[in-house]
Amino acid sequence: MSEYNCTRCSYVYIPSDGDPSQGIVKGITFENLPDSWACPICGASKDTFKKKP
Repeated sequence: MSEYNCTRCSYVYIPSDGDPSQGIVKGITFENLPDSWACPICGASKDTFKKKP
């Protein structure tokens, strides 16, 4: 499972951690996050994230 970086802040979405602050359970891939999901640090939309190399 790939990790994704927010291009507006330092947040990294790690699928094995999920995002408990928004009810996203562990194991959810970035691609399967709801379109309404936003960065928990800066509020950036999902389309501002880039896949980590």
